[in-house]
Amino acid sequence: MDIEVIEQTPIDLDAEMRALARRYAAAGGVGIQVLNLIGGQAESLLDRLPKGVRDNLDGTTERALRVAMRAAHSSRGVVADQPGWLNTAVTTTMGAAGGFGGLPSAMAELPVTVTVLLRAIQGVAAEHGFDPGAENVQFDCIRVLASAGPLDEDDGSDLAFIGTRLTLTGATLNGLIARVAPRLATVLGQKLAAQTVPLLGAVAGAATNYAYTSYYQEMAHVHFRLRRLAIEADRPHPELLADLRQRVRPAVTRK
Repeated sequence: MDIEVIEQTPIDLDAEMRALARRYAAAGGVGIQVLNLIGGQAESLLDRLPKGVRDNLDGTTERALRVAMRAAHSSRGVVADQPGWLNTAVTTTMGAAGGFGGLPSAMAELPVTVTVLLRAIQGVAAEHGFDPGAENVQFDCIRVLASAGPLDEDDGSDLAFIGTRLTLTGATLNGLIARVAPRLATVLGQKLAAQTVPLLGAVAGAATNYAYTSYYQEMAHVHFRLRRLAIEADRPHPELLADLRQRVRPAVTRK
């Protein structure tokens, strides 16, 4: 009996890396439109928040991230992964509702949005062939949330953080959440501040959530595609990560 041999198409690694660099550089493009909408700079947004809120952002974010981690993981057996456009539509609607009521409703909406973002990142991981239930993949999903965010200029340094390899233990997972929380607090603080803009709360809330969901899904695609390429091309992940950082730096500088 003849056995058909299927030849695997060779990977054009250079083309794949160019595409990833373009995707990374373009991920935060919508954030510029948000800043133009609210008439401010990312650096000044946090100053709009009451001091009490600013002082508690780290703790609030860490609690939201822990709740999101449990909720996103437990929901996988109940709700199937959704397409990216639907995740964006859901968070955009939630952002509008959160911004409509000002800071109190925006604070209430925050953990729900973080849960949807984390679940969307898990969905991207699954799309690239990774098991979101595996602890190392859970680590990677949290690290994606540690990216700079769509309202900040990024020099590619976040790639070093999300590429960090840690010993996979429950204690380390808690430690990683604690490490990510301050970085994410700054990002989410900018979102909260945008939602409190007078007369623009609902619009700004919808726009920021649209930007954030688009951004983190794109960053997840970059992150997990790079992991998949390391497997398919049989190349060390740190080597591919260093290559991507070199390609990203000039692209980000030109933005």
